[in-house]
Amino acid sequence: MLLEHKHLIVRAEIHHPPCNPSAMDDWMRQLVQDIRMKVLMGPFSVYSDMPGNQGLTSVTIIETSHIAVHVWDEVSPALMQMDVYSCAEFDPQLIFDRLQSDFGLAKLEWKFIDREHGLDEIPLSRPMPFPMPGLLEAVA
Repeated sequence: MLLEHKHLIVRAEIHHPPCNPSAMDDWMRQLVQDIRMKVLMGPFSVYSDMPGNQGLTSVTIIETSHIAVHVWDEVSPALMQMDVYSCAEFDPQLIFDRLQSDFGLAKLEWKFIDREHGLDEIPLSRPMPFPMPGLLEAVA
């Protein structure tokens, strides 16, 4: 296998934040399957009710690295930060589609980085438009 060292960083504002750790574990397992990866450990999801930091955190160790999701649901729309790092190729569009269909995107920002020899940004064609025009913003 040729190592890829691809890193997708996502900041999403979402209308339907996940709150149930068990349901989030299922979501993470399905996401790993959708991007054709293999779970090595986890997923591990936990809900924090600490004021100011209330929300769900989930991590999964995949055969080629990791996926981490943090959600803050005290704000509206809720804030989701997501990190997908893999040494195998994956399609970020599959992740964007899952975020839209499962959590209802209000805003999506991302960077896709090639970490093989530096921190070079990988240009992506814009994801398919969501219900509201002008919703997506690639982080400059």
